Amino acid sequence: MYALITGASSGIGKQYATLLAKQYHYDLILISNQQTELEQLANTLANDYQVQTRTICCDLSTEGIAKTIYERCQAEQLEVEVLINNAGMFFWQPLIELPESKIHTMLMLHMVTLAELCRMFAPQMCQRKKGYILNMSSLTAWITIPGIQCYNSTKAFVLSFSKSLWYELKPYGVGVTVLTPGAIDTPLYGLDANTRKHLVRWGISLPPEKFAGIALKRMFAKRKKAMPGWVNHIATPIIAHLPDWLVFAAMKRFPQYKNIPL
Repeated sequence: MYALITGASSGIGKQYATLLAKQYHYDLILISNQQTELEQLANTLANDYQVQTRTICCDLSTEGIAKTIYERCQAEQLEVEVLINNAGMFFWQPLIELPESKIHTMLMLHMVTLAELCRMFAPQMCQRKKGYILNMSSLTAWITIPGIQCYNSTKAFVLSFSKSLWYELKPYGVGVTVLTPGAIDTPLYGLDANTRKHLVRWGISLPPEKFAGIALKRMFAKRKKAMPGWVNHIATPIIAHLPDWLVFAAMKRFPQYKNIPL
């Protein structure tokens, strides 16, 4: 059986792939748009943990790419037991300054391709009465944050979609888990190295390997949703119920908001 991971060449996706090979002994289908990194990871995991690896280098924001991926797996007779929709992108920018192409790319990547991959692979999981789907949402799905209006809105879709899908697939023995992490120590957010180090030390940000380990345990337990990190469980409900003006006042202290009027 195979585990399919999108955004597998770096960050959290790379940690998912490593743990699934090392601890859970899954063969792997690794997908990203970084050909060199993807091939290097596939070779390393195959050599280190004696698992089969396949790579698909593609743009996951392309129309119809989910069907292309599914048909390739079918042609090569690769049975997918684990589907991890991890690929994502992030940027800080007011909507009125955003290129239309950038908006389209994020919406396709975070919502359309994710939903279509679930649609493609879930029926076979249901037929086998076994399977696991892990979708990456975000803590920001619960919060109003100017400057990342497309990001947190698409992550809110992932959260709602995944929770609904959990109920649909549960009778077939298939688990759907949605993650709503806060900060994770990757380059995605564009923070400097010193800030990232302090966030990890204070428990606000989780190292990717620690986060991935927790996430996979929740997935295999078929938890409907998970929010790794004790700080997130305390901070999220507080921030969500604070008045916007107070949250925005605090946000103005971050450099990302220097050019965003609040």
